[in-house]
Amino acid sequence: MINRLRHSFQILGLKSTQLDSITNLSEQELKSRGIKKFTVDANPGYPCRLTLEDAKVGEEVLLFSYEHHNVDSPYRASGPVFMRTNGQEANLEINTIPKMLDHRLLSLRVYDQYSMMIDAETTKGDVLQDSIQSIFDNQNARYIQVHNAGPGCYNCQVNRV
Repeated sequence: MINRLRHSFQILGLKSTQLDSITNLSEQELKSRGIKKFTVDANPGYPCRLTLEDAKVGEEVLLFSYEHHNVDSPYRASGPVFMRTNGQEANLEINTIPKMLDHRLLSLRVYDQYSMMIDAETTKGDVLQDSIQSIFDNQNARYIQVHNAGPGCYNCQVNRV
């Protein structure tokens, strides 16, 4: 099979080590930190940023504020994310896009080596690969942060490989 991709990329979710401090908190401790626990009642609807999958009906998820762009730049940012309480960290192969993005309208925020935003666009998840290729045609584009376009919530990061 011939690889038709011009640019290799890897999609990364949240790391379990980044979340260890909240996974075993009591209900009272969660509440004191502004973290909400939900039982999933619809699928899709609760995209887990750890597993990069939509949580299944009946699973527990945590909703909390996460600093997804922890950089020394005016574009430092945080926002709400869902995480399964029993999830395993995603480990996607290079050039693989998680299915949880396929059915969403996405906002792509493109950053350079200085963590400055140099471009942005919206795209449908089922054509995300084409958008990634087009964005990485710009040699100054180092990484892309993927958000849900409607609610604006962070999903994952795409790194140039």
